Amino acid sequence: MAKPLHPSVEKFKQFVQKHPKIIQEVRSGKKTWKEFYEDWYLFGEDDEIWKNYKQNRESMKQTEKSNRWIEKIANMLQNMDANEVQKHLANVQQAIAAIQSMIVQFQGSQKQPPMRTGQDDRPFSFRKD
Repeated sequence: MAKPLHPSVEKFKQFVQKHPKIIQEVRSGKKTWKEFYEDWYLFGEDDEIWKNYKQNRESMKQTEKSNRWIEKIANMLQNMDANEVQKHLANVQQAIAAIQSMIVQFQGSQKQPPMRTGQDDRPFSFRKD
């Protein structure tokens, strides 16, 4: 079983959740967790040094919006009926086939180059003696 963390470490974890740019700094190797913890312990949560690491409200709102959008898509995919989707795809395929046949009919009135036979594929003619 995991040993419970010291209360100050728990508070630091909560602080890091409010300042997600700290995680980016550690992952990029600019500073270590120990350095951040020591700064947090010495300066406290309200010091000016933490302003750069705090996520602004605008980016938080954008993250929340993108999360909601992903949730909506996931819900839509869960509620989707595979048979209905298959029917719609079949209808789309039929429409595309009809459009293609119309294009072929319109192009049929234009002159088409003559078809080449298999003999024309060889650039040199070889004859037996």
